[in-house]
Amino acid sequence: MASATLPETMRRIRYDGKGGPEIIAVETAPVPQPGPGQVLIEVVAAGVNRPDVAQRAGSYPPPPGATEIPGLEVAGRIAVLGEGVQGLSVGDEVCALVISGGYAEFAVAEAGHCLPRPAAISLVDAGGLPETFFTVYSNVIQRGRLSEGESFLVHGGSSGIGATAIQMAKLFGATVYATAGSAEKCRFCEELGAKAAIDYKQADFAEEIQRLTDKRGVDVILDMIGASYLQRNLKSLARDGRLVMIALMGGYKVDGLNITPIMTNRLTFTGSTLRPRSKEDKAAIAAGLRKDVWPHLESGRIRTVTHATFPLERAREAHEMMESSAHLGKIILTTGR
Repeated sequence: MASATLPETMRRIRYDGKGGPEIIAVETAPVPQPGPGQVLIEVVAAGVNRPDVAQRAGSYPPPPGATEIPGLEVAGRIAVLGEGVQGLSVGDEVCALVISGGYAEFAVAEAGHCLPRPAAISLVDAGGLPETFFTVYSNVIQRGRLSEGESFLVHGGSSGIGATAIQMAKLFGATVYATAGSAEKCRFCEELGAKAAIDYKQADFAEEIQRLTDKRGVDVILDMIGASYLQRNLKSLARDGRLVMIALMGGYKVDGLNITPIMTNRLTFTGSTLRPRSKEDKAAIAAGLRKDVWPHLESGRIRTVTHATFPLERAREAHEMMESSAHLGKIILTTGR
């Protein structure tokens, strides 16, 4: 096992029970060690994501055997190589998807879930790459099968997921539309590459999509709202369109749903969650990203959008900002390492 000189303890975040941001606390704990096929990363930055908030509330627990420490993505330097790891070296600067444990000074990751830090992006900004890029690539490109010349709608276009989805869909040759909750957020989406952004507080997005597409609809929708948007999403899809659902912020039960459009327009309704997927699935997503997307991050054609950074000790403020939905892009925690 190759390693650098490590401290015995580290700072990390814990949740004292279930509840609001007030249950977030900092503690000192032993530095974890990687198992076979894993690496230990000295964390410089960790992304803050909606699933972290859901875990804090008690509705999205880590899988069995995973640490209770929150955090699904990190960037930093490899400190220890576990048994059998090849193609990585101690000191490499990487970002990685982790099943949990990112809110800490050191985190364990599967070697196959690590990607090199793109040269055009700092380690701090890279802390917000993995969760959104793995999610968007697997759901929009792989599951949604978005291809050149098609049209795409993402809800929550000013979020970390939304900002990534707009840029990635445009990279793959699609015409992009987005929804967002203010004129400022709509401008942000259009600056990232959306042809048009719809303020959902001022207009019915389904009616606007019909108008913007001459009543054709869009080919793919990425939705994180769920039940409250479902009927209008079906109305917004073109024939043979695909609706991909990745979260349920607007509920999970629908009363009075008319499923006729699914049959008459030959629609595909699918969805996924990332955290429970197998190590092999996530490694395949990482390989696809490295081939299809990472060169464009290296060149600067796709950029990261970091709204705010907070030191690890101020994770409570980061969660408060996430829940306010006032951010444009990613919220990042930094360790100072």
